Amino acid sequence: MGEWKFPNEGCLEKPNKMYYHTMTKKDVEERLKVNDIIIIPVGSTENHGNAGPMGEDTFIVTRIAEMVAAKTGCTIASPLWYGSHPFHHIGQPGTVPLPDDVFSAMIRAIISGYWNTGFRKQIFISMHGQEYIIPSAIQEWGKKYQVPALILFVDLPRVMGQTLMDKEHGGPFETPFQHADEAETSISLALFPEFCDMENAEDTTIKGYLPAGHVDRGGDIYGYPIPGHCQVGNVGIECITAPEGVLGKATKADPNKAKACIERACDYLLKLHNDILSVFPPGKLPDAKLISQRDPEEIEALLKGPTKGGKHIYTIAWPS
Repeated sequence: MGEWKFPNEGCLEKPNKMYYHTMTKKDVEERLKVNDIIIIPVGSTENHGNAGPMGEDTFIVTRIAEMVAAKTGCTIASPLWYGSHPFHHIGQPGTVPLPDDVFSAMIRAIISGYWNTGFRKQIFISMHGQEYIIPSAIQEWGKKYQVPALILFVDLPRVMGQTLMDKEHGGPFETPFQHADEAETSISLALFPEFCDMENAEDTTIKGYLPAGHVDRGGDIYGYPIPGHCQVGNVGIECITAPEGVLGKATKADPNKAKACIERACDYLLKLHNDILSVFPPGKLPDAKLISQRDPEEIEALLKGPTKGGKHIYTIAWPS
């Protein structure tokens, strides 16, 4: 679909009005008139071994979001630098996990704040493997507020699919996708080589107790019956079994191997963005009568907002 060129310089501190945190009130008001979609990158801070940075998961989603925003003119939210982690990550030095209730509350609060601002079409993206908690937070938000919105979560490994797999399954990599391994390090090298240190890359061998085919590998892309985060006990905790912070063969990383999976992710996000605006142009949302049983006058007041004769979303509830 699109023509994607990477690596690029990150835009987190650039004055190009791509990120919400670089925009003024006037900038936001003007942006909402032409594009009211916001991409919310959800990352983490965790040990990725000696080759990858602690913020690897965050840099992956911000660099991908930046390429999409450059083509579409949408806005990118300030990324979430801390995330939820499965049991086997806990205790690993370098990893800074948030409790799931805190993380879920943070997601709900972010949705509320951007909705109240006018960004009522929100696309959360993650490469970290938080697919068990972000959808739950979105559902809890919808149940509490019941207001017109389009809130979506894109789990990037699911989009990348076969392009993230090993050669045995039709992909470009020597080994199956796991944390801080050949595939993830290849993606990092392709998107932000300046933060990677391949001279000190390490390899490890990690196995689960059950035979292969029961519990899925990283990203749940192989379609095994039990998703990777739907278990406790099939693998040892990483601070004991993989103190290096690597699950696999980081030394085999090559940015050329990651080209197809990055392009697929960007292509899909571009299509999703364009399809959303084709169905719901700026200012348009799903029909309130079809998704909420709140009083129509209350819905109208909330849609107007507090500065235009209406009400703010927190008159319904605080997102705790």
